[in-house]
Formats: sequence, C-alpha cells, structure tokens
Amino acid sequence: MTDWNAIAKRNSRSVQTTIGWIFWDPGAVRRFEALGLPGPIGYIASRCAPLAPAGSDAVIAAFGSIRPDAISFTFDLVAATTNFDAVWQARNEAVVEGLHEFAPAIVPALEELGPTLWPVVEQLPTAGRVFFASHLRMNRPTDPLLLGWHAVNCVREWRGDTHWAVVAASGLTGIEASILHNAWLGYDDGWLPTSRGSTPDEIQVGWERLSARGLVRGAVVTEEALQLRQQIEDETDRLTTLPWELLGEAASMQFAERFEPPCEVLLKRVDETAGSNYQPASRIRHS
Repeated sequence: MTDWNAIAKRNSRSVQTTIGWIFWDPGAVRRFEALGLPGPIGYIASRCAPLAPAGSDAVIAAFGSIRPDAISFTFDLVAATTNFDAVWQARNEAVVEGLHEFAPAIVPALEELGPTLWPVVEQLPTAGRVFFASHLRMNRPTDPLLLGWHAVNCVREWRGDTHWAVVAASGLTGIEASILHNAWLGYDDGWLPTSRGSTPDEIQVGWERLSARGLVRGAVVTEEALQLRQQIEDETDRLTTLPWELLGEAASMQFAERFEPPCEVLLKRVDETAGSNYQPASRIRHS
C-alpha cells in the first residue's frame, strides 16, 4: 500500500521551499522597498494580499504566529504608499526573475506541473482553510512558470491552514507554538518567536502559559512538549495527504524527484539572504 503520509511529509519540504525562498530574496525585497515597504513588511503584504480585502483582523487570524501589530502596521503602510495588487505583482516579477537566475532547473518542472496540479487544487476542500480559499480567488497567471508556481503556493497555503487548525486544536497560541517549534528544531532559545516579531514580554507570557500546562519546567521545554510538537507535525502530514492522493502516486514521486534538487539550491539561497534558521518548515529536524 502507498504510504501517503510519508509522501505528504517528503513533498511538504519542496512545496514550502518552492514558495518560501522569495520572501527573503533581494530581488523581491528591492521591489517591496520601492513600493515603500521595508524589511519583513513586504513579506507580510505580499503573502496576505489575497486575503487583504477581508481586513487586518482576518489576516492576523490566518497567519497564526506573526505579531498582530506588525500586520496592522503593514496594512497602514500599504494604504499610505501603494496597494496590495501592486505588491502581489511585484512579488510575481521577483519570482520569475529569481527562479530563472538561481534555480533554472525548477522552471521546466513548474511549467509542466501547472496544468496537472491545478485540477488537484480545485478539488481541495476550502472549509476551515480561509487563507487557501482566498488564494483561489486570484487571477491565474498566463505565464506557465507562474501558473505552476501559484498552484504549488495553493497547496502550501492549504497545508498551512490545516497545520494551524491542528495547532489551535492543541490549545496553543501562535507564540506558544513558536516556542515549541523552536525547541523541537533545536534553535537557540527565543529565536523563532522573536523572528515572528514577538516582544520579550509577549514571549515570557507564552513561556508562563506553557509552564502552567506542564510543558515547561525551569525554563526548559519538556519531553512531553516535544512529543506534542511531533504529534502536531504527524497530524498535519496525516491530514494533508489529499493533494498527493489526487495527483497520484507516480506523479507525486515524480514531483519529489524533480523538485528536491532545485529546492536544495533555493534553500541555500535562503541561508545566504536571510540565515540558516529561516524558513523552518523546510528544515530537517535532527533529533
């Protein structure tokens, strides 16, 4: 029997990396800054653009772990200097430029994947997956490369919405989830929630809440907490097999084989442009 959980787990890294590298790419950052959006504000604006008409509160809920004040500030700055459609277009231009320059092997793979993957994307359920559903409303690109890239992006956001549903069902806030993920990956204390914009006081509250649940003892994340984080990961994999089942085993394995090599190149690009801790969903946990 096909191990769809293993396929979902394996391909999730390439899905994440195919999309996530752009948010730290200098070509994208330069375009965002030209629109008046410095640093991580461009990342927030470009990723949330499909859901932006629903307002900042909806985006705060969808992002899960990004500091709410940063999202509210992003909305204010976009309103003052540009608009979300322009940010979306700038990101698309950076995607095409960057993939051709830094990972040309992924270009034909994406161009060929689009017509096959979009019928899969259209069958994915939207219930409880608001961020994914908002991406479906966007006009599909005519460029075959962007068409494939956006299909992969939809799969990424569908998994992301599912993951945050699992996190919420586990009774964790975004900051608490970041603290556990940080420990699960073996990062230096505080790196992951800090990278999401959380303040020291907010992070301290997260630690206190985890301590009240017995998931932290003496400022150390417990083994029970690490097991909970592993359960969240496993449950996310279990609940996100559908795209691969719809795509079929042969095509899913072909996706793995074609996308993994260029995605390793893109992950090294993240190492260079942001740092080796960034894009944690693409990082392999070494237990």
